[in-house]
Amino acid sequence: MFRIIKKIFLFILFSHLSYLIILRFVGPPITLTQISSILQGEGFHRDHVGLEDISSNARLAVMAAEDQLFPDHNGFDIKSIQQALSYNKRKPGRIRGASTISQQVAKNVFLWQGRSWIRKGLEVYFTFMIELCWSKRRILEVYLNEAEMGKGIYGIEAASRKYFNKSAAKLTRTEAAMIAASLPNPVKYTVKPVSRYVSKKYPWVLRQMGNLDGDPDIRAIIFER
Repeated sequence: MFRIIKKIFLFILFSHLSYLIILRFVGPPITLTQISSILQGEGFHRDHVGLEDISSNARLAVMAAEDQLFPDHNGFDIKSIQQALSYNKRKPGRIRGASTISQQVAKNVFLWQGRSWIRKGLEVYFTFMIELCWSKRRILEVYLNEAEMGKGIYGIEAASRKYFNKSAAKLTRTEAAMIAASLPNPVKYTVKPVSRYVSKKYPWVLRQMGNLDGDPDIRAIIFER
């Protein structure tokens, strides 16, 4: 019995490590969240594109909106996590997240949506592994291709074509900021028609983009080839 369990464990370990390495070079065929979207009748629209085919405005906008310390942390923003825990303790009826882009990639690509402790534990593991095995540019590229950006819309290319009738390579700063502003809940905070939340937040995103423009670590991720 022990040998069977050991073989199963080794098979799962080898399979997931192999998949992790493969995804350094190719996009995920589909994710659990995307399968759920199809089963719920929400549709599934996604077009994988390389980071070089995504406007630098979009790359900057998602970091400005979601994870300004992305170049500097190892997958976890400890200070933001502590602040979120403190907030959630003071206001148990509300939930404040503190997920980095790396954590969101771990959740979006390898796991399912939810707030169970099991899922959060697996998220920590997969976040550690992608930070270990992938570059920051690859993590950002996968995020921009797999994040939900509207009902049944996944990735910046599908979002750009849906909302602005253009490729992601041609997104302006304002257009990129509007998409990034919707990311906390892109189904609720719509880009088109523009929701009140997005209309109020995207100017803030634009200001943050301006603040980050000259940061050498940010620029290395955005412009390095």
